[in-house]
Amino acid sequence: MLKFASYILTPIYTIAFFLTLVIFHPIQWVCFNVFGYKAHKKSADYMNICLMRCLHILGTRFTFENPYDIQTGRPLIIVANHQSMYDISPLSVFFRAYHPKFISKIELGKGIPSVSYNLRHGGAALIDRKNPRQSLPALMKFGEYIEKNNRAAVIFPEGTRSKDGTPKRFQTKGLEILFKKIPSALVVPVTINNSWKMMRYGKFPLGLGNHLKFTVHKPLELATFVDTKALINSIETTITEEIKP
Repeated sequence: MLKFASYILTPIYTIAFFLTLVIFHPIQWVCFNVFGYKAHKKSADYMNICLMRCLHILGTRFTFENPYDIQTGRPLIIVANHQSMYDISPLSVFFRAYHPKFISKIELGKGIPSVSYNLRHGGAALIDRKNPRQSLPALMKFGEYIEKNNRAAVIFPEGTRSKDGTPKRFQTKGLEILFKKIPSALVVPVTINNSWKMMRYGKFPLGLGNHLKFTVHKPLELATFVDTKALINSIETTITEEIKP
């Protein structure tokens, strides 16, 4: 019965989703080109809030647990597991005070209303995973941007999404580059649960009635750690131990 209902509600959600992207594309353009970064960021924030509201059509709920007082106005490295595209907007909204910037595959930089524009102009890193000559310098430049402008770098070290919630092993290269280029960062581990259930049936229909949970763990001062690999292992353990597939 639930899956039958999802066949009805998914097209409604999809229309609302794409209408949101189409509407906010010219808004972002005007904000960026006329008023600059601050206005563009605010437009992107509202867009992500609307994208989350669209998910209510599918009965989706969100919980963000953060018992820590994380200082603004300093660089952050937000490290999270990755379960689906539905991780992005909640992280953008919940951490909006910290100016979160994502590492994304280069293909997403073209052809998607609002999303591609925001990735190209909002401070994200667009990388070609198959081309180290492009991806490594792009990550280094991204890290320098985060350090200089006190933004928050969001990285999913698994590399690809988990289709059933089971965590994949962290790939360390990206984290090592960010640690090197953002030495004053506060590292914020985040565990994401249930996002994968949005696509439990595949791309269509989408899952109904899911409760997406985002749990922030104790932030870590990067400068206090000497052994980078030990730090990465500790972060991975902290995140994955709270994953409940």
